[in-house]
Amino acid sequence: MLKIFKTSSVEKTLKKSKKITIDCWIDLTSPTTSEIETVVEKTRVDKDLILKMLDDNERPRVEQSENATLVVIDTPFLEAGEVSHTYTTYPLGIIISENNYVITVSPKKINILSDFKQNKVKDFRTAKKIRFLIQILLKTSNFYLRALKQVNEDIERKEEVLKKSTENKDLIDLLQIEKTLVYFITSLKANDLVLEKLSKGTILPLYEGDKDLLEDAIIENKQAIEMSEINRDILSSITDTYATIVSNNLNNIMKFLAGATIVLSIPTMISSFLGMNIPLGIISTSPYSFLGIIIVSTILSVIIAIILKKKNML
Repeated sequence: MLKIFKTSSVEKTLKKSKKITIDCWIDLTSPTTSEIETVVEKTRVDKDLILKMLDDNERPRVEQSENATLVVIDTPFLEAGEVSHTYTTYPLGIIISENNYVITVSPKKINILSDFKQNKVKDFRTAKKIRFLIQILLKTSNFYLRALKQVNEDIERKEEVLKKSTENKDLIDLLQIEKTLVYFITSLKANDLVLEKLSKGTILPLYEGDKDLLEDAIIENKQAIEMSEINRDILSSITDTYATIVSNNLNNIMKFLAGATIVLSIPTMISSFLGMNIPLGIISTSPYSFLGIIIVSTILSVIIAIILKKKNML
């Protein structure tokens, strides 16, 4: 999908455009071959820079060609799943062209760009290419922090469920959350390298306001890394603890069933012995034999139950 935006010089708001013009923002989301050809023809950027960004596994980095600079970052992507918030990450490429074009390329629809399209970002101008790039980086860091807050809420909800659970499904849900955190940590650390490289000002020129904004993005990205690692450690501890609890719950159930089986086997054993085809003397002739057998069986079962209870086996 190809969309073109440009900030109005009069109203200072972002508007859609039908043509690719100087100082516009070209947004490519899973573009077709014809859309790529159109952009390459109009902007003269290296076609390979765009094609590389169609790979879901493209890693964060900075790459320069003859007339453009490609900055690749990983962005969080919310996926549908049984767990409330299951995230993965997808690459977003920002191409800064020397002939005054900004091109964003991604294999999936990136929600981070929605605020820009809805004029919710302060001091956003498509003509300010470097500022636009840094604003995207800052928005990405903010989005990670919001996603981590949701993940933390999911952990707390699952923790309440696990207090009474003996099902593997609940532990698997925690593992899915842990998978999200692993994705985040890997992507955030890679993004951090990109931010540090840009902060040197050797790849793209930075103005005073841009430096402050980039510093904010670096700080928030490091905060997101720290939060992800803390949550991962907590989740790992919770998973180990509740895996043990679930195992203990099952052991207690099996222990109770084994003890109950022993207690209930006493009357069965007595009945089996007395049911043998052998002379039993007075037991076979007395009218009180059945009542006596019931009483003896009950007393023996109670004694065995008390012994097992004292040994914490029932």
